[in-house]
Amino acid sequence: MGAWITKVVGQIQKLWGKWSLLQKLILVGIGVGVIAGIIALFSVSAAPTLVPVIDAPVLDEGARNRILTRINAEGVKTSVSSTGVIMVADDPTARRMRAILIREDLIPAGTSPWELFDRERWTITDFERNVNLQRAITQMVSDHIRALDDVDNANVTLVMPEQALFASEQNPVTASVIITPRPGSDITQNRKKIEGIQKLLKFAVAGLQDDTIVITDQNGFVLNDFTGMADADRLTLIERGNKMIRTLEAQYRAVILKSLQDTFTSDRVRDLNIKIEMDLSKKAINTEEYFPVTIKERTPGSSYDDSQIVPSVTRSKTTSSTTWKGTGFTPEGPAGVEGQTPPAFRDMSDIYGEVTQETLVDNEEINKRSIQEERSPGIDRVTVSVNIDGIWQIKYDEKGKPVMLPDGSIERTYTPIAAEDLRATQALIQNAIGYNAARGDSVTVHNIGFDRTKQFAEENNEILKQKQFQAIILISLGVLALLLIGFIVFRTIARRLERKRIREEAERTKREQELRDSALMEAEREGGELPMSSEERARMDLHGSVAEVAKNHPEDVAQLIRTWLLEE
Repeated sequence: MGAWITKVVGQIQKLWGKWSLLQKLILVGIGVGVIAGIIALFSVSAAPTLVPVIDAPVLDEGARNRILTRINAEGVKTSVSSTGVIMVADDPTARRMRAILIREDLIPAGTSPWELFDRERWTITDFERNVNLQRAITQMVSDHIRALDDVDNANVTLVMPEQALFASEQNPVTASVIITPRPGSDITQNRKKIEGIQKLLKFAVAGLQDDTIVITDQNGFVLNDFTGMADADRLTLIERGNKMIRTLEAQYRAVILKSLQDTFTSDRVRDLNIKIEMDLSKKAINTEEYFPVTIKERTPGSSYDDSQIVPSVTRSKTTSSTTWKGTGFTPEGPAGVEGQTPPAFRDMSDIYGEVTQETLVDNEEINKRSIQEERSPGIDRVTVSVNIDGIWQIKYDEKGKPVMLPDGSIERTYTPIAAEDLRATQALIQNAIGYNAARGDSVTVHNIGFDRTKQFAEENNEILKQKQFQAIILISLGVLALLLIGFIVFRTIARRLERKRIREEAERTKREQELRDSALMEAEREGGELPMSSEERARMDLHGSVAEVAKNHPEDVAQLIRTWLLEE
């Protein structure tokens, strides 16, 4: 094997050496082209396969942008081909997006159901083709319904009768759908989602009508029976309207109450009552208005109105005059026949008379304007009532102490709010709610004192507690001062007695020392020894010990002496 490879390589080298430069370049170009083709083939094979959401191209840019925005809201990546076809990553995602687009009426007008569901055409017998077509439609509709986030499973049954010769004999196309909701889904109570499934069925199957579609849950409860839901829809609209009224009342109350509490404090403005009456119905109003003709507009910048306005403008005028003179004649029919003229006119026959008649016709032009408008729910009436308390102040005497009543409570004075302040507050509220007297708005501001019995009782108890606490503090301080004075007096007397005792002890010791010294001197003169008592001998030993300590530890002795002096 190695020899064969060596032989082949040798032959290739031999041929390569014989070829010219042009032949070598051609061979290299062919090799490069083959390698590039292989790389391109692998790249195309490895590229992800995209699935169209709608097979038909969406040429309307606005409709395409709405579809892309709705699909992107679901977090799905999309791409648009050069022909305008919207593509997604896989087939389950495409089915889910189709269901959403159908539910929200985003499928462009004129899109065929066959293009939407990618129908295949079979060239076999008509019977098999119809059966396969029905099965394919049923399967695709089931897949689309299962792709909804609110549906766990779906079972679809379609009945497509044969085409009859006469339209009166044609049986309708019917559809029965049984859905199993996902846990936690509200599809059984959400009318919009059920109507989305109905639209999907009508778009997928030609000939389906709302009354030929039955959608039930797994328990057999019909979900698309909307005939008895008119009252429920009406109640829902009423609830929404009442919620809107409550929200509007809360907004008005918060704004007005905060403004008043910032002005009068929150303790004096505790609550505010507001009631808004609204007409929640929609009305179409047609109005014809006739107004004068303006001949000359007001001059801009003029200090007075110099415009010319007339009720109407004469377009044409017609005058006619008729004069008749002669004898009145009343015909009575053919000769020999009694006439039918009433007696009153018969008496006026053959009487000479004169009649003059003038007719004047003026055609006047006036301005006319026709207004057609739809009135949405609006505010019919707003009523506001608020009570503001006056100012309560504690009454003090000349010494600055609260005045006490006989029952032990504190006397207070009440200052009501001035009338001009009430009017200013009323004007403030009127401007805040957009007051309109024509619609019957009402704003009432009263100054009625709040019942503050409990508050005053608590304040009285608190003030009494403070006074008692202050009295206890004063008594305690007085007792403490007496004790301190007694201690100082006692200490002073004790020190004086101590000093007196020390003085007497010193005098006694001095006298004894003098006696001892005299006795010693007398003993020395006589040449004998003076006997010493035990106390004198102990005292002499103590004096010797003290002198020895003072000599060895002078600093400690000095500190001891300083301490004695400080104590004295």
